Amino acid sequence: MANFLPEPSFAHGSKSRVGILLLNLGTPDEPTAPALRRYLKQFLSDPRVVEIPKAVWWVILNAFILPFRPQKSAEKYAQIWTSDGSPLMVHAQRQAKLLQGYLGNALGQALPVELGMSYGNPSVASAIAKLREQGCDRILVFPLFPQYAASSTASAFDAVFKSLLKTRNLPELRTIKQYHDHPAYIAALADSVRKYWMVHGKPEKLIMSFHGIPRRSLDLGDPYHCFCHKTGRLLAEALGLNAQQYMVCFQSRFGRAEWLKPYFAPTLEDLGKQRVKRVDVICPGFSSDCLETLEEIAMEGKATFLAAGGSEYHYIPALNEREEWIQAMVEIVKPHLQGWVEPERVPDAAELEQSRLRALAMGAKN
Repeated sequence: MANFLPEPSFAHGSKSRVGILLLNLGTPDEPTAPALRRYLKQFLSDPRVVEIPKAVWWVILNAFILPFRPQKSAEKYAQIWTSDGSPLMVHAQRQAKLLQGYLGNALGQALPVELGMSYGNPSVASAIAKLREQGCDRILVFPLFPQYAASSTASAFDAVFKSLLKTRNLPELRTIKQYHDHPAYIAALADSVRKYWMVHGKPEKLIMSFHGIPRRSLDLGDPYHCFCHKTGRLLAEALGLNAQQYMVCFQSRFGRAEWLKPYFAPTLEDLGKQRVKRVDVICPGFSSDCLETLEEIAMEGKATFLAAGGSEYHYIPALNEREEWIQAMVEIVKPHLQGWVEPERVPDAAELEQSRLRALAMGAKN
């Protein structure tokens, strides 16, 4: 049995090519219990996602979570599923196509862009295979997680490195670790908020809610908490908000352990009890709307706030395919391509023939 996967076809004299690998978390293939069980098993088996001793967690996962949670999750996914499929998948695929077009215009040459998911389909391995089939021997890895965390960005990098374990001719890799404070990213967020407020008016308080992680991760050195707060501060400054007009909190708490605070739902309850008339919520850590933003934040958050006494609740959509965000993606990518992508120069026929003859002289077959 071969240790390595077959290599894509190669012709001597072929020009080195750069590809972009966009990474996102993932989504089930369909809003059904079996599809959710497959997805959750892969997701929750990642030791970067759940840092509990493997033997203990195996029992909890297989005896108490996978038999029950997939059906409940499938019912939630069914509420936000579209005719085109999972919202996260639809937005991410569009982002990949738009980035390829915008980047091509900016650089004056086409760079392939492929989408891979840390969990589920399309897999990271399949995305890398597509890039290599297109002749890419240099790959820039671009996770769609602005704020680095071990459970998201590092896990996505793990998927890349694992997928290359059976690759004989490894491509060169560069990675984008984070861009939580990139001016173009902050500007795209601020523009989305301003345009939303132009139509709907302004709230008493803007809540910037990020996906939560266990407090223990922060104590062990994960920088995510600091990056979220910096994004929040920069966005508030761009919008001209003072400290009383916005706040940062964290959603999606799981289990009994302490997670990053303040928690999203209790925060909404407190604001409702204080008779705050209107709150708006934005999730800056999500490049695409998904189950977490559309169901937990937009639906459950609204119900929680109104039930506690609040009057008006608005969810400001993720950046999705906004032009400002695609342009920001280009600005984030360009510095990482230095030395890889130069002004296009097409080799003439004599150069290509010389390259071919040198290869033949060294024993090449084509």
